[in-house]
Amino acid sequence: MEPITTITSRTLVLPRSDVDTDQIIPARFLRTTTREGLGLQLFSDWRYLTDGSPNPEFELNKPQAQGCKVLVAGDNFGCGSSREHAPWALTDHGIRVVISTSFADIFRSNSLKNGLVPVVVDAATLQWLLANPGIEVTLDLATSSLRLPGGKSVQFPIEPFSRYCLMQGVDQLGYLLSK
Repeated sequence: MEPITTITSRTLVLPRSDVDTDQIIPARFLRTTTREGLGLQLFSDWRYLTDGSPNPEFELNKPQAQGCKVLVAGDNFGCGSSREHAPWALTDHGIRVVISTSFADIFRSNSLKNGLVPVVVDAATLQWLLANPGIEVTLDLATSSLRLPGGKSVQFPIEPFSRYCLMQGVDQLGYLLSK
């Protein structure tokens, strides 16, 4: 896992609420125990047409989505069944931060353990981010803040141990082994 101190990126907006883990990575792709290649199946049922070609209407397939490390999604992101494959698929695709007003507890925990930063913001901030796709934001883990255009900064909650592990680029086992 790469250490994270700051991430500056344009935002990719997925204006959907209640995105569950089976939508993030469908169950038929859960046969692997490695992370590599899961990014290709990220949001597979929305991202690809029945013939396997990219759906030009889906947000991840649009040219402006290329290279975005920050995903802005509607409320209750990552609900549904527990699967580490969901944050694995997001990070394998290149997404390092997901912003929403809320996350399912298990998804949030799996994300923090796998190098994906779930950022909780208030409803007004989320609505502004959803209405302004493609803006540049900066995540600063040291200050637990998200800097928006125009100099506005929004604080977000993150447990100190999770923040430490993310900034050091270690998971819980890596932390224990370092001691």
